[in-house]
Amino acid sequence: MTSRFPSAAYIHIPFCRRRCFYCDFPIYVVGNTMRGETSGSISHYVEVLCQEIATIPTDSKPLETIFFGGGTPSLLSTQQLQTILEVLEGKFGIDSTAEISMEIDPGTFDLSHLQGYASSGVNRISLGVQAFQSQLLQYAGRYHTVSDISTAVDVIYQAAIANFSIDLISGLPHQTLEIWQESLQEAIKIAPTHISIYDLTIEPGTAFGRYYKPGDRPLPNDETTVKMYRMAQEILTNAGYEHYEISNYAKPGYQCRHNRVYWENRSYYGFGMGAASNVMGKRFTRPRKTKEYYAWVDGGSIIDCEVTASHEVLLETLMLGLRLAEGVNLQILTAQFGENKVEEILQVLQPYLEKGWVQILDGRLRLQDPDGFLFSNVVLAELFEKL
Repeated sequence: MTSRFPSAAYIHIPFCRRRCFYCDFPIYVVGNTMRGETSGSISHYVEVLCQEIATIPTDSKPLETIFFGGGTPSLLSTQQLQTILEVLEGKFGIDSTAEISMEIDPGTFDLSHLQGYASSGVNRISLGVQAFQSQLLQYAGRYHTVSDISTAVDVIYQAAIANFSIDLISGLPHQTLEIWQESLQEAIKIAPTHISIYDLTIEPGTAFGRYYKPGDRPLPNDETTVKMYRMAQEILTNAGYEHYEISNYAKPGYQCRHNRVYWENRSYYGFGMGAASNVMGKRFTRPRKTKEYYAWVDGGSIIDCEVTASHEVLLETLMLGLRLAEGVNLQILTAQFGENKVEEILQVLQPYLEKGWVQILDGRLRLQDPDGFLFSNVVLAELFEKL
């Protein structure tokens, strides 16, 4: 069940030097600006963000996970990051063992900045690599270069931040199986504790949405992207990474605690432009444009939405929980939604149980790796239609 007040907070930092061609996130492009500034826009955003945090109702439950996402949070100055963390500490408290994650991009930080983030409390970072080939980085509209990746990794090791992740994208234009294998092997050489792999999605309104239709060249076809998924699963698990979620791999003990809050459908705060929250059974997304977000905060940060209906909570619990390798606990599902509803779920899933895509193991309903994960959309579509 969703607890009354969360112990997790997502902080959206929308600033980017460039909008990547696949990106449909709420961002604000600042160009090649100095860190922390561009006509005062970043400073002003931090002020408004802190104003929003200050207005939220709370029972002062200490935060156990904090995630700075974006955008490019590494465009914040150390002082700006510290200011946000101080406001969070004053409002909620931060547990002494809290996981504080921060997304960073190659080419946007140096050793002093990373050390400053770490001294402010950041103890987990996620490096947005996406690809190890110059041409693919250009095709994707990324700001950084392959050389920037190498420099960034060196800096991470110099800063002695042991818990770090890298992001890769499969299914990029002109990406072949050979190129994908090269990227996976490069990732293993870096030896991060966590690797996230996202299959390219062509979103309407993005540059890629204007350039390409899914499945058309130069995008890899479906057969190739399936092979890419299987290749990643085989290479990374053989290298000692646990495939603990559809898109995520971790060394033992290094799963992302914050993201598990989402997958387990627990409550969480969201702060900043376009950020989503799930508090007291209400899911709410803040305005995605800077001007509208500022006006919303000035108006009192009022969250005006209904409590999520029980059947929607059930579908969310299944959709999110089945992303995890361990799946969902049938005993907890029964306690929350009733024995009849669980029987109905199992009846809908019977054909997929017979195929082997879905399994019941140790009292948990889970998708089989890799086929169940690969065809998760088919399984979930059936659940959504029948339930």
